[in-house]
Amino acid sequence: MGVDVVTEVVIARPPDEVAAYAGDPSNAPEWYANIDSVHWQTPPPVGVGSRLDFVARFLGRTLAYTYEVVEHGPGRLVMRTAQGPFPMETTYTWEPAGDGGTRMTLRNRGEPAGFAKVAGPVLAAAMRRANEKDLARLKRLLEAGR
Repeated sequence: MGVDVVTEVVIARPPDEVAAYAGDPSNAPEWYANIDSVHWQTPPPVGVGSRLDFVARFLGRTLAYTYEVVEHGPGRLVMRTAQGPFPMETTYTWEPAGDGGTRMTLRNRGEPAGFAKVAGPVLAAAMRRANEKDLARLKRLLEAGR
């Protein structure tokens, strides 16, 4: 069973500002509760072909994985990883949302393997809860002037 989790938030900041902050992987540990670190394999700034090593904690496990940026343009960033028990694609989109705000959408989808495949529905629910909390934190940071 594949996992496809979509969450979104409206942030009272302009789209270019939200995209500049949220679309810079170096900032991920500040607003993702489960991401401990990000290390660039390729030089910043982010662009198609950028490769980044992430270390995260999820459901009591430490996970190390490498994302490669496969799409980067106005209003959109797509990163993929293929190794590990849960190959994943993460997509961020940013679009105007009235009064100068931004609707940010975060989509995580992938095909779990091994035990992760059996636990797909549990993983999806946990991922949705984590993403909602992370987007709420991002909203607080950016609306406070981060």
